[in-house]
Amino acid sequence: MTSGKRAARGRHAGPARLEEPLPKRPSRVATLLLALGITASVVAWGYLVYLAIDFGIAGRDGDDQAWWFLGLATAGAIACLFVAMILGSRFAARVRANAARPARRPPSTGRRVAR
Repeated sequence: MTSGKRAARGRHAGPARLEEPLPKRPSRVATLLLALGITASVVAWGYLVYLAIDFGIAGRDGDDQAWWFLGLATAGAIACLFVAMILGSRFAARVRANAARPARRPPSTGRRVAR
């Protein structure tokens, strides 16, 4: 026999939530560190491109060792640009998360405000 209470079954058996918790806000320090990392990566990329051009000129003038340095500088520039792009996508995601965050509303008192 069953008692007077009905057993809760199925997908909607849990307690109802009145409010969804807000997502955790990313810290400004982490955002600042991402911005500094992007800046450092782009500056290093620019310097390595400058060195690659310089080594290319030296290689064309007959310095055989400059071709190896040209290859290393090119690989380093590619790596720096890749890191800058990864950090840039994380930075953009953090900025988007801050912008999409809804404003907090005060809790409802149950009374209507006359307009």
